[in-house]
Amino acid sequence: MREYYHTFHIPVMGLGYSADTPIRVAHLGITSAISITDDIMLEPMRKHYCEKFGLPFSEIPKNESDGRAKRITAYLDAVQKIVRINTQSLRRQPFFKNNDKRRYFELLPDESPMKREYNRFLDMSEGPERDVLAESLTSGIIPGSIDVNIMVKLDSMNSDSGGNPLGDEFSDAKAALRGYANSNLDSAIVLSAGFNKSLFSYMSRFQDFYPDESGDIRKRIILKVSDFRSSLIQGRVLAKKGLEVWEFRIESGLNCGGHAFPTNGHLLPGILREFNENRDRLGTEFQKLIQKYYKAKDMAYPDTALSRRPLITVQGGVGNNGENRRLMEYFGMDLTGWGSPFLLVPETTCVDETTRELLRQAGEKELYLSDASPFGIPFNNVRNSGSDIRTRELAAKGRTGYPCSKGFLVSNTEFSEKKICLGSRQYQMKKLEKIDGSECSESEKGKLRRKVTEKACLCEHLSNSALIALGLAKEDESPQAICPGPNIAWFDRYYTLEEMVDHIYGRGPDLLSSERPHMFANEIVMYVDYFEKQIENCSCSPKEISRLHEYKDNLEQGMDFCLNLAEARAYPGENLASISDCVKKQRARLRSLQHDFEEKVSIGKLEPEPAGRS
Repeated sequence: MREYYHTFHIPVMGLGYSADTPIRVAHLGITSAISITDDIMLEPMRKHYCEKFGLPFSEIPKNESDGRAKRITAYLDAVQKIVRINTQSLRRQPFFKNNDKRRYFELLPDESPMKREYNRFLDMSEGPERDVLAESLTSGIIPGSIDVNIMVKLDSMNSDSGGNPLGDEFSDAKAALRGYANSNLDSAIVLSAGFNKSLFSYMSRFQDFYPDESGDIRKRIILKVSDFRSSLIQGRVLAKKGLEVWEFRIESGLNCGGHAFPTNGHLLPGILREFNENRDRLGTEFQKLIQKYYKAKDMAYPDTALSRRPLITVQGGVGNNGENRRLMEYFGMDLTGWGSPFLLVPETTCVDETTRELLRQAGEKELYLSDASPFGIPFNNVRNSGSDIRTRELAAKGRTGYPCSKGFLVSNTEFSEKKICLGSRQYQMKKLEKIDGSECSESEKGKLRRKVTEKACLCEHLSNSALIALGLAKEDESPQAICPGPNIAWFDRYYTLEEMVDHIYGRGPDLLSSERPHMFANEIVMYVDYFEKQIENCSCSPKEISRLHEYKDNLEQGMDFCLNLAEARAYPGENLASISDCVKKQRARLRSLQHDFEEKVSIGKLEPEPAGRS
């Protein structure tokens, strides 16, 4: 089993922003993740890179039998070949030159044994001993892992060219999984955005997800989770099928990029504490179920895997080395994920110039939690992106909505038996007609219209920027959506890879202002903001009121723990002092919001719905 040298990774970003990140940085030892949701986008990208690196290319047509899985396999295999080419080229480079081989070692964390050996090598005199060490260092160079990501709830059923329904194994998520499973990659798959029991069952068909005789697992499973309870539930389901979770990847519910999956008021520090205190349980409990599975199948479970325990990692809003150390040393996380800041590192991510400049200039007011996603889940957005502008223009012209060419986000059956997308013209025109004919007030109709027309075509728009950046699409014909985490507001220029990695590891000057609040303080504000939004949209059913009370209580408890944290000794560069002031202000705001809401309900300004309705 490979051991990677870096203590951070670059998570998946959008559909295209990290689609070629392994090609850019894997040979330098950095692990990153590719979204394999949009196989249609990956095909021209594969052609582009095959031509660039002199690899053979044969197009896989859209109507090809099992084309989705085949396109994904072909792209991932091409990326692996290119990473190998880059890595072999790096290994052949000489030491003591300003080249990628030097970059590889200098980027490593200072505490890495490999880095220490490299520094020792630099101080050695010429001779046989140095030559032996040079050979050892060169052979020790390994690329970062080429991981992939699937949003498991995006699992629409598909039809053949004649409109006939295909089998369950041809659904979007299962076809994507099959595309990864059939690839030559030795890496990990990140399962995000919920729990798909059917997909878990389908995984058990592929031997690469199980350990070989030596205990190694060729394709490892990473679960992106927001709380400990969901980790136990999903881990048990997999373990009963003999499948091992390699890593539990915790993500802040709101202080993240892409789709946001807010908890019911549970803040990240409390979640991290629960994982840290119960980490042994994540190993022993699942191991029992896995061994039970092997025994029932009359199979031998490798002895080398008996003591293995899943990694616990975290991502979402981490901004500097002080916070990184808090996560790893205080909360015991094994690794951290750094996503959005790398959108401002041009050599690392695939972003068109217009969109990258928009991100560079974006402040806190330009970054917001939107309803733009047809998925029906809050979506981190930036104002005045190409997608934002085009969507508003269409609404103003009365031509709201988009053609639905890819259909990854189809979900609604309000106006048809077949599921359609909330961002489609077909849905939005019918929905607006229904709103116009309703008995709502004009004010309420306006709110409902805006909610409908805000939905964008994310299937296309989240892919366009990467295609524009590679010269595969025209900007004026391809609106770009981008979904950075709110933390990017504090990064205000373009950075080199060395600058960002040194920033993560605390080498050199901090890239952020000392005025930036702690990541935990920022998250508290986001959760109070979200509470306010929930109140605004509350229909006052007993169920909703009860849930809001629970949310508020959980948030108060999380604030108490944050106050305890604020009394700890800060790591260098960690603005721990900002937490206390934040808790004071946001607690007062939270209680004021709750008081005003309860007062409105009690005096009848908001009429609660009868029990049993939601």
